[in-house]
Amino acid sequence: MASLRHLRVIEMAGIGPAPFCGMLLADMGAEVLRIDRVVPVQLGVEVPARLDVLHRNKRAVALDLKCAAGLAAARTLIERADVLIEGFRPGVMERLGLGPQDCESLNPRLVYGRMTGWGHDGPLAKAAGHDLNYIALAGALHGIGARGGAPAIPWNLVGDFGGGALYLAMGVLAAVIEAGQSGRGQVVEAAMVDGIASLMNMQQGIDQSGLWPQGRGASLLNGGAPYYNVYETLDGKHVSIAAIETRFYDELLERIGAAPATDAQRAPPNWEDLHQRFAALFRTRTRAQWCALLEGTDACFAPVLDLAESAAHPHMAARGTYVEVEGVRQGAPAPRFSRTPSSLRRAPPEPGAAPDAALADWGVSAQQLEAWRAGGALG
Repeated sequence: MASLRHLRVIEMAGIGPAPFCGMLLADMGAEVLRIDRVVPVQLGVEVPARLDVLHRNKRAVALDLKCAAGLAAARTLIERADVLIEGFRPGVMERLGLGPQDCESLNPRLVYGRMTGWGHDGPLAKAAGHDLNYIALAGALHGIGARGGAPAIPWNLVGDFGGGALYLAMGVLAAVIEAGQSGRGQVVEAAMVDGIASLMNMQQGIDQSGLWPQGRGASLLNGGAPYYNVYETLDGKHVSIAAIETRFYDELLERIGAAPATDAQRAPPNWEDLHQRFAALFRTRTRAQWCALLEGTDACFAPVLDLAESAAHPHMAARGTYVEVEGVRQGAPAPRFSRTPSSLRRAPPEPGAAPDAALADWGVSAQQLEAWRAGGALG
């Protein structure tokens, strides 16, 4: 039995971090019901529903929240939920009549999870934005990229999923635990700029210590150090080296046949020279040859793989890190539980598809369902 099997979650349909939070809860057994719009929002890049794995393990119902019957249906479901998560811009849920105060009157125990980029207050609260903007403002983007170049654009892992979805999931679960003791829910706001700033606390300390060079491609962990870096191989692929500690670094040098380096040679003033030596050396063999020599050793080595290569790698395959559901490759549920394992129970639903069974499981009678349908609530 999964860890969150008794948790009921309403997820207001959206994109990115809020659905990812819902996926995490659903993977751990929560019954997540996604409320879709009757007319889906056009996003510009449409992913087929079966490939939108952020919605696995969920069920869906399309409600017209602009009509009285649809709003009444949503309120009925919220009365029966433990958690609601939404990722709209500030004020949207309030205008629908489903803001925190509205929902508290319906369900005092409800944990109301809000995902935003800028937060619900502050000068930028009502402005549009995306992951790239949030990591830029919060200081994370500035340190990513090559020395002397512009900031490099990473995938939307730092803002949307790291600073956003993971913090919302942690906050929601903490509030659920507290509600079990107090009998009262509360609002959990996960603003991505807040989460990113929290993620950057180690870097904040380093930045203020004066011990590491500042700027892109200058410090130990952002591309400055030659022994914590990425190198091109003979076949145009890449490998990663992260031999920070002396004993790991010494093993790396021994295995690749490089001359031992003194502590002075490892010092930042000599990084560029050492980087050039490593770059020339790693271009003498293919990625596969370097894997044969270094993988599984204490040289702190890994090949740089694309998504398909990662899924096929022997280590990832042995752990079952990736799974395939109805022909769709995806990361398996994480983290892992020894006694109450997470699982993949359902493929992502089509928007609003087959709501009858899902609503019946939420205690909606056949008569109530027909009344909602007759009133135009269901898409």
